[in-house]
Amino acid sequence: MKRIFAKSTLREFWEKHPDSDQYLKTWYDTAMSSDWKTPNDVKQSYANASILKDSRIVFNIKGNSYRLVVKFNFEHQLAFIRFIGTHSDYDKIDANSI
Repeated sequence: MKRIFAKSTLREFWEKHPDSDQYLKTWYDTAMSSDWKTPNDVKQSYANASILKDSRIVFNIKGNSYRLVVKFNFEHQLAFIRFIGTHSDYDKIDANSI
C-alpha cells in the first residue's frame, strides 16, 4: 500500500487497548509493505480475513478479540480504516456500509 488512512486511528486504539498494540503494528507494517492488487491477494497474507462488498475487508486482530474493517482502493494502493473495535462493538455495526 502506498498510504493507509490513518495510522493515528490505530495508535489511539492500541493506547486504549495495549494488548492490541503489537498485532496492529504488525498489520500496519504488513499492509504497507504489501502490493495487494485484489482482495484475494489480501487473503494470501491473511487467510482468516473476510472479504465484504465494495472492497471492504475485515481482519481478525489478536485471535479475534478485535476486528479491523478496512476499505481498499487497490488501483491507487490506498487503504482506509473504517472501524477498529472489540468483537462485541463490531456486532453492532454494518461492516458493509461503515
